[in-house]
Amino acid sequence: MVRPGVAAHRCCALLLSALLLAAGAHAAGLYTAQVPVASQDEAERAQALKTALGQVITKASGDPGVLVRPEVVKALGQAERYVQQFQYQQDVVTDTGQAQVRLTLIAQFDREAVDRLLGGSAGAKEADSARPAPAVDTTPGTYHVWIGGVRSGRDYARVIGALSGVDTVRDVQVEQARGDGMQLRLATAGSLPRLLEALNAGPVLRVTNAKPPVDGIDALLDLKP
Repeated sequence: MVRPGVAAHRCCALLLSALLLAAGAHAAGLYTAQVPVASQDEAERAQALKTALGQVITKASGDPGVLVRPEVVKALGQAERYVQQFQYQQDVVTDTGQAQVRLTLIAQFDREAVDRLLGGSAGAKEADSARPAPAVDTTPGTYHVWIGGVRSGRDYARVIGALSGVDTVRDVQVEQARGDGMQLRLATAGSLPRLLEALNAGPVLRVTNAKPPVDGIDALLDLKP
């Protein structure tokens, strides 16, 4: 027979363990990123890790302009030093009507190293400065957008910074890049029209009515000069 006091103690211990596991999962997600790749070639992996680290730094800092800081630019060029582990994931997709295999690099970065780069506990900052929920239109959505005019690393930083500055954007994932454009998957806490209105009113991106270069795009944007 288990005494009531012992049972209560065990219950509290199990609850504490569950809370610690949940906190660990949140931190892991904050320092993990996914980037689509065409192959497992070493040069492509190096570029994908750079992109993934840029995503993690942007999420962890909560600063739209963080990627243009000199120390961050230097770190992006040495992205492999911040990686704890990475793996490739294959998924079968039918975006074009035919089954295709999509390869994705999933990278987990060193939390302490990223926090040191950002000058403190980025995870704590992210939790303490959680954005307030929008007053209206809070239905979650996932949208695929194409952004043209991205010709350099600085252009990429401007795009990610602009998207991170919109209060309804919860996650940004690069799906593919082609020429001077790239396809992004955006997870939002609001509708697509609300997102486009916010971006169009900003100094970085504008909505265009041209035909997207790939299928399955919900909106076409262009980087302002």
